[in-house]
Amino acid sequence: MKRKIVGFVFVVLFLLAFVVISISMTPTKKMSGIEIQSSAKPVILLTVDSLMSEPLKEAVNDGSAPALSFLIRNGRYIPDMISSYPTMSVAIDSTILTGTYPDQHKIPGLIWFSQQGNRMISYGSGMREIWNNGVKNVARDSIVRLNNDHLSSGVKTIYEELEEAQIPSASINGLIFRGNEPHQLNVPKMLSVVQLLPSEIKVSGPRIMSLGALSQYNPDNNKHKFIWNRLGVNNDFTINELKYLIDHNKLPPFTLAYLPDLDAKVHRKGTEEGSEIEKLDQSIQELFNLFDSWEEAVEKVTWIVMGDSAQSVIQKDKDKGLIDLNQTLKDYSFWSGDNREGQLAIAINERMAYINLNDETININSIIEKLKTDKRIGLIAWKDKDINYVINPERETILSFSKEGQSQDIYNQNWDLDGDLSILDLSLSTDGLLQYDAYPDGLARLYGALNSHEGDFVIVDAKPSFEFIEEHSHDHAGGGAHGSLHKIDSTVPLIFTGTNTQPKYNRLVDIKEWIMGIVR
Repeated sequence: MKRKIVGFVFVVLFLLAFVVISISMTPTKKMSGIEIQSSAKPVILLTVDSLMSEPLKEAVNDGSAPALSFLIRNGRYIPDMISSYPTMSVAIDSTILTGTYPDQHKIPGLIWFSQQGNRMISYGSGMREIWNNGVKNVARDSIVRLNNDHLSSGVKTIYEELEEAQIPSASINGLIFRGNEPHQLNVPKMLSVVQLLPSEIKVSGPRIMSLGALSQYNPDNNKHKFIWNRLGVNNDFTINELKYLIDHNKLPPFTLAYLPDLDAKVHRKGTEEGSEIEKLDQSIQELFNLFDSWEEAVEKVTWIVMGDSAQSVIQKDKDKGLIDLNQTLKDYSFWSGDNREGQLAIAINERMAYINLNDETININSIIEKLKTDKRIGLIAWKDKDINYVINPERETILSFSKEGQSQDIYNQNWDLDGDLSILDLSLSTDGLLQYDAYPDGLARLYGALNSHEGDFVIVDAKPSFEFIEEHSHDHAGGGAHGSLHKIDSTVPLIFTGTNTQPKYNRLVDIKEWIMGIVR
């Protein structure tokens, strides 16, 4: 047995070595043939995964974030921009880049169940979830199908709209990149040999597109794209690609650059993690130092720095902090890679989950009644035809809502409401407008998730400090997690310089329209 194990380890290491070599040898793309019209003041949007206002404020106050402090002093700072829902990166990125919620862009979350395909769609999560959903499926969903198939053709990304106006743009490490320009990704040979990815992948993106080991311009980035640093989807790779554009005078009118490293640290250590903000600031300093002075940097470029979602600290005691949906719904069978006939398919997005009903004989009310027994759940929501429903397990009341009613909220959205407004912490202002507190823009964001994909399903949303799990989940007990509708996960900072305008409302769904106005 020991000899078999040693032999297996040797094979794994041998394959790993080949993957490392093949990745290091993937070619860089040439910039010489890329035509970029000059822009008086290009816009750079730095999207920082899990950047939160309180840790940012502490870093600014203690002097460990001089570049971010400089941007705040020379621009505007909004501490409470409202994210999309669920508060998971891929769904949020889709909202930022299309200016719509999931009912329109059709990316329900990081993980969701396709009733038509009878399979779980995952864009990458914990290893057990990836293994359960199929490594090949996860690789192809996240690299190929996300942009080519899953993102709705009924909406346009900012890259598509800018190119239609003959305005070039760039995406650096953004997972949502759909545009009008053809690109062929450089698939490392061993990834195609083991059939994780096709040998040739053609996608449509913006004029300039970097995506880790699959697409790069800067040859110096070879050292930042190995397996142990997420194949190039890391801050160093992103910053190096951006520096390359600036150095070669190829900065287009709009560039989105994704910085993911902070998210992993917060997941592990909790929301008070500050050292990664200091590293983030040092990366921004590298960009500023390409100019003769920091003052020149903000004179020549419009800088936008923002978070995508916040996180809640999950209780360290797993018995208290983790809500096991397999246990709560133990009377039913569950979909898995080995059991595709399961009655329920649970798609965990950390602090929210979709519970899909695959058995038509199940009464949805029986599921809801079982979920109501766990008081760690803050909201339970579902829809029936055009009506959306939401309850709080600790109350006997219900709130129903649909679009186009007589009640108007502070975002100029109209709703037909019936029942207990306090379930979503709604109130009326003196001029009769609906206001939000614990669940910012809660009606539109919840509506977006409830109408994001086909099938009968229930949404569960956890109270702060709790997280959902199922049999294959990776949990964050003792660290941070997001996903929920609650404001603790949903409000993020926005810093910008170089423009006197600002988004119409303090929501990420309004970012696209704002940037289009600046660039045009």
